Amino acid sequence: MRLAKRVSGVAESVTLEITSKAKKMAREGIDVVSFAAGEPDFDTPGHIKAAAIKAINEGFTKYTPSSGMPELKDAISAKFKKDNGIDYTPGQVVVSNGAKHSLYNIFQAICDADDEVLIPAPYWVSYPAMVSMAEAKPVFVGTSPADNFKVTEKELVSKITSKTKCFILNSPSNPTGCVYDRGELEMIAKLAVKHKFFVISDEIYEKLIYDNKKHVSIASLGKEIHDWTITVNGVSKSYAMTGWRIGYAAGPQDIMKAIGNLQSHATSNPASISQKATLEALTRDQAFIDEMRAEYEKRRNYMVSRVSAMKNISCVKPQGAFYLFTDISKTKKDSVTIARSLLEGANVAVIPGEPFGARDFIRLSFATGMDTIKKGMDRMEEYFAKHG
Repeated sequence: MRLAKRVSGVAESVTLEITSKAKKMAREGIDVVSFAAGEPDFDTPGHIKAAAIKAINEGFTKYTPSSGMPELKDAISAKFKKDNGIDYTPGQVVVSNGAKHSLYNIFQAICDADDEVLIPAPYWVSYPAMVSMAEAKPVFVGTSPADNFKVTEKELVSKITSKTKCFILNSPSNPTGCVYDRGELEMIAKLAVKHKFFVISDEIYEKLIYDNKKHVSIASLGKEIHDWTITVNGVSKSYAMTGWRIGYAAGPQDIMKAIGNLQSHATSNPASISQKATLEALTRDQAFIDEMRAEYEKRRNYMVSRVSAMKNISCVKPQGAFYLFTDISKTKKDSVTIARSLLEGANVAVIPGEPFGARDFIRLSFATGMDTIKKGMDRMEEYFAKHG
């Protein structure tokens, strides 16, 4: 066999066909409205870009410590304390090449071949692949729109076994936009401590929460769950810095030391220039975030009102992130079929739900301008009136 088992089973995303075709149509001059974006449409704030340019001009273009430059780890430790109420020393922080890299590192560091990883479904597309590449087994925990796509205690308990190594918590969630409240997190924390499994808390969308809801980090709920949690975050979504590739994780000292060792051999340090930009992002003016969040909330409200009025589709109003996870089950067609048909018949690109574990849903991003959203909603309304 030419390929290792760990990679031979990793499939190419089924969304590639849709996104590639949409880009091809756009290059050919076709007016395609894309709701596929998984990144902010805002530009990185000017003062952050200026910090990167200053770093280049001053020659800060060499290696840093592999787990991140000390002053950035200090800033991340301070951010966790101020924003999340979590005490992590700089020595418990590892800076990586994006939050995705942080997650990959974690699974490689804590998972063995017989371990099981609990993943609420629908889920971000890369979680199962990352778990499988760590030679562990993804175990999906079903959720329902009636529960705002959040796990119930009954369903979670039914999936816990002696092989359970960790639970992936993504709040706010991609793709559903669900946000767990304190009581729901306390339930998860109680089970994690009782059954001795880790919680991997992916909080990359923490700043994009609406309706005056408050983000709660599960690691802040007490010492016991703090010691069973690895918290993941980054600057991609909150600061419109997807291309800068900086994420970070913090957790128990022994695990983070192992992750730092792993990273030192895998990638060495994250880009020095991006680290300087991230330091600027975390320690300077944060007003940009409130402005971006307010705009996303306005777009969300508009999209929800439009989708709710369409024939045969519906959605649960997302509480965070920038996606509308839209139920198409009444069309009696799967999401890949609908996505292809919308692109070919209405020039609208959406992401099918199959890769998220939800064949009866499509994901619409509102990380695009309001004029584009209005045009896309008009086209979708006409499409579903005819074909729904």
